[in-house]
Amino acid sequence: MELAIITAKQVVILYCLILAGFAGVKSGVIKPEAKKAFSNLLLYLAVPAMVIHSYISKADRSVLARLPQTFAFSVLAILAGLAITMLCTCRMKGKERPILRFACIFSNAAYMGFPLIEALFSAEGLIYASVYVTVFNILLWTVGFGMITGTVEPKEVVRTVCTNPVLIAVVIGLVIYLCQIPVPEVIEQPLALIGNMNTPLSMIITGMMIAGSNLAQMLCDRRILSVMGIRMLIPAVCFALFFACGFSGMAAGVVLLLEACPSAAITSVFAVQYSYDEEFAAGSVVITTLLSIVILPVCAMLLPGM
Repeated sequence: MELAIITAKQVVILYCLILAGFAGVKSGVIKPEAKKAFSNLLLYLAVPAMVIHSYISKADRSVLARLPQTFAFSVLAILAGLAITMLCTCRMKGKERPILRFACIFSNAAYMGFPLIEALFSAEGLIYASVYVTVFNILLWTVGFGMITGTVEPKEVVRTVCTNPVLIAVVIGLVIYLCQIPVPEVIEQPLALIGNMNTPLSMIITGMMIAGSNLAQMLCDRRILSVMGIRMLIPAVCFALFFACGFSGMAAGVVLLLEACPSAAITSVFAVQYSYDEEFAAGSVVITTLLSIVILPVCAMLLPGM
């Protein structure tokens, strides 16, 4: 219950930051077109800095021993989400089915998940989260990208994965952690300060997205309601699966919370790039993000019982 209360408080704090982004756009202080620049700043600077900084600590054998386990948990959870989504949408037809499936399978682990994991589990939790995000990005740029485009060019996938800033940050962080490379304070402090931008920046971007959306219209879209239902079903099944298999501990908890996050923000980007319904994609992200204020505390409350 204590973890659930902490999670609820963190989600409320995150929503206060979302409100700041919402108010900024509505008041005209922030221009809606600044969203792309903010997103680039987050993806290419803030998140990588936060990931690298989380690895700057004394090597702990127990943490190292859990990394392969975390990798296995991550693969299991994401593949379970993939299987559930494919089963639930197998009878759906129409041009928007690929983007709907993508919104259900891939969660907003980096934007919404990392700030929460950092608050709940500190640096150790972020190390496990970075393992999840590694698996997440590999599957996103193979299975997910192929789902959206209808084709997968191996060279393009390899190039995209190898140039992903978060994955590069994970590799750098692992080298620092495993080799115990000393990082001067003059480098560590800027990494910490830039990494601290992750939470406010990601939530402000979410608020900007909500400000430009018609929530009433979104709630009337049956496709968005389908995404909501499947996104709630996935963590429920993952919790049951982990419980049945006897999986427990911080690594399992981090993976489950990341899997319970709302639809990935990149869903909207892919919708624009590949000519899907932009309003539907953005609506899926916005509504599942609003729903997470209930889902995430409930998931956190269930963790101690695992």
